[in-house]
Amino acid sequence: MAEFDRMAATTVGTQGRAAEIDQGLRAHMMTVYNYLSGGLFVAAGTAYVFGNVPVLAQAVWGSPLKWVVIFAPLALIFFMSFRLQKMSVGAVQATYWVFTLLMGISLSMVFLRFAGDYTPIVQAFGITAVSFLGLSLYGYTTKRSLSGMGSFLLMGLIGLILASIANIFIASSALSFGISVIGVLIFAGLTAYDTQRIKNEYLYYAQAGMAASAELSKAGVMGALGLFLNFVNMFQFILSFMGGSGE
Repeated sequence: MAEFDRMAATTVGTQGRAAEIDQGLRAHMMTVYNYLSGGLFVAAGTAYVFGNVPVLAQAVWGSPLKWVVIFAPLALIFFMSFRLQKMSVGAVQATYWVFTLLMGISLSMVFLRFAGDYTPIVQAFGITAVSFLGLSLYGYTTKRSLSGMGSFLLMGLIGLILASIANIFIASSALSFGISVIGVLIFAGLTAYDTQRIKNEYLYYAQAGMAASAELSKAGVMGALGLFLNFVNMFQFILSFMGGSGE
């Protein structure tokens, strides 16, 4: 009887622990998506303002400041990656919001190109949002491990960057179309992959008793950053189908 009681207590304890982890996982993912949605709101709002206020547009794109806007987001990504362990949670959060602001200024070029006809932008954003939600949901719910996709997608991303650089000099419309197709596929795969990675990351910390740690909080911000980049890049490639260069 005593053995049965111990087994029952162990079972109840295990179930309670699993329920606690599951609840914590949902809260963590909600935090990540809140960062993501907030970052997209900041970027979209900033892009619209800088794309529709001539003084601001001229101040950025008509001066050497444009190089800061172009390269600063990349610099911040490297900075956060190398300094993450030494940064406080607040510093990581602040850097994330600065990053989204700079990305918004960079994306203002989209509004400038389309010169007031924002229909393709709205359509591309809608398609991206629906696709992103579906892919992220798949990454969260699938029982299949997507870890094997990581190296493949990274190699594809490197190839995509090299092809994009080459096309600056070649200026091939066929290559541009191919780059857009491959770009959408790569960032679609990364969306599912990163979502599962964020989920597994939380489970690792929770099972190690670190669900409330600063490290997990910072990892959540970095997870939102990765999803933010996936969304923005997918949007830009889809936009190339919807409206081309906007000219």
